[in-house]
Parts: sequence; C-alpha cells; structure tokens
Amino acid sequence: MDEPRTPSPAPLHRPDGDPVRILVVDDEPDVTDVLAAVLTSEGMQVRAADDGAGALAAARDFRPDAVVLDWMLPDLDGLQVLRALRREVPRVCVLFLTARDAVEDRIAGITAGGDDYVTKPYSLEEVLARLRGLLRRAGMTAEEGTNLLTVGDLTMDEEAREVRRAGSVVDLSRTEFELLRFLMRNPRRVLSKDQILDRVWAYDFGGRAHVVELYISYLRKKIDAGRTPMIHTVRGLGYVLKPDSA
Repeated sequence: MDEPRTPSPAPLHRPDGDPVRILVVDDEPDVTDVLAAVLTSEGMQVRAADDGAGALAAARDFRPDAVVLDWMLPDLDGLQVLRALRREVPRVCVLFLTARDAVEDRIAGITAGGDDYVTKPYSLEEVLARLRGLLRRAGMTAEEGTNLLTVGDLTMDEEAREVRRAGSVVDLSRTEFELLRFLMRNPRRVLSKDQILDRVWAYDFGGRAHVVELYISYLRKKIDAGRTPMIHTVRGLGYVLKPDSA
C-alpha cells in the first residue's frame, strides 16, 4: 500500500509564542487553497490574496512573517509587489513561486530583495522546507510541548504516535495515522480529496481519489465504530473532522 509523507516537524512560532503568519499570493485559487490548507496543518496562520493590490492590503492588516509570492499577477508583477511589501513590512521573508526559471529571472528576484525562489511545478515538501528555513533564520522557533492534538474526546500524541478516543487506545497504521493527523490539525475545516492526497501521499492531483475514500473508511471503522461519528462527508467537497458535540 502507498506510503505517506515523512511526519512534519514541530510547528514554528514567533518569539512571543504566537503562530507564524504566512501570506500566500497567487491568482490561481487551487494553488492558494492547497497551500493555505498545508500551511495551516503545519500550525501557521494563513491569509491569501489573488493580486498585488490585495496582497499589499493584507500585508498592512495581517503583518505576515513570510510571503509566498507568485511572480505573475493580474495587476502587478512580483517585483513590484516585493518592493511595496518591503515598505509595508520591512523584515518580512519573501519566497517566490514562479514558472520563470531563467537565470536572469532568479537574479532579478533575489537582487530585488527576495529571500528564496522555487520554480513551478514544485513539490509542496520543498516549499515547506524552504519556508521553514527562512522563518528559522528570521528568529522563529519550534515551541516545546506541542505534540498533543485534541479534538473532542479524540487525542493524538504525535511524538509517541498514540491515538485515543474517549481514553481507549486506537491502533492505526502509519498511513491512517498521517491521514488522521492532517484531519486533526484542521478540525471543522472541509478538506478536499485533492488536498488530502497532496498532503498525505504527495500525489499529483487526479486519478487517486479512491485511495482517500478507502483510508477514510478504515479510519471510520476505528475512530467512529460504536460511537457518535466525528468524520463526516461533505458531499461534493470532501471530509471534515468535528467533535461529536459540534
């Protein structure tokens, strides 16, 4: 059976203990939705914008620690947005995401003040690794004692890799554990099959939705058996994990 991604490192936090803030700027909704879901699952606060003007307005209000910035936007190009961002939030980290992979484009992006550069098509693992590296260099740290996830009467000890429902241990395979981890890091949030595939199995979109359906059924038999269901199907959209009291 297919193997999931490597378990995620502990979430990064600001020096004051608050979660790091990430602004994702891209005019493709599928890109912003997936990145927002993945970054949120990593314990980050995320806001999205689909053009340069929206990015600058969000930066003034949200004060992000890092910006994942597409080069080609409908109103401004990435370099224009970058220069304006530096005026709004001088210490913000900027990671370019772009299909422009020529050497001169890379040089232009870095010279203008970009901190790193990832070309499309990209791996989400690479984006996460580059982003975490930038944040660490900016002084963000992993908070201790963040290994326990709790949703209702369901708990997960990420370090011990132990899951309990109402105090009873639930035995899960590695893939089931990673799928449940993603659901528990996004409680009450509807996650599409594409988002789950990309985060848990690292597949390109399309053609493998049956894998998600299969493992959701496995989890339901172990998590919800004989209890009030917590894993719900939202027809046409995906799945959501909610406390049985919600």
